[in-house]
Amino acid sequence: MSEELKQQVQGLAAQMETFHQALETRAREIEMVGGDAEVVGKLIKGADAMKDSGNIYLSWARHFVKLSPTIG
Repeated sequence: MSEELKQQVQGLAAQMETFHQALETRAREIEMVGGDAEVVGKLIKGADAMKDSGNIYLSWARHFVKLSPTIG
């Protein structure tokens, strides 16, 4: 498996997790200051939906990386 491709997929996974956590944190901050509960709910649901769909794309990325043989 190409080490460079593997590292790129790992980087994407880390970025996606960081984004998910940041969006959830922002939702909680809005909630704590008495912000719109509907907006908070949408942010949390959106973060979860993006995480789930991102995991699907990461699965495909890992699959394609495994298909690409190491040369040499």
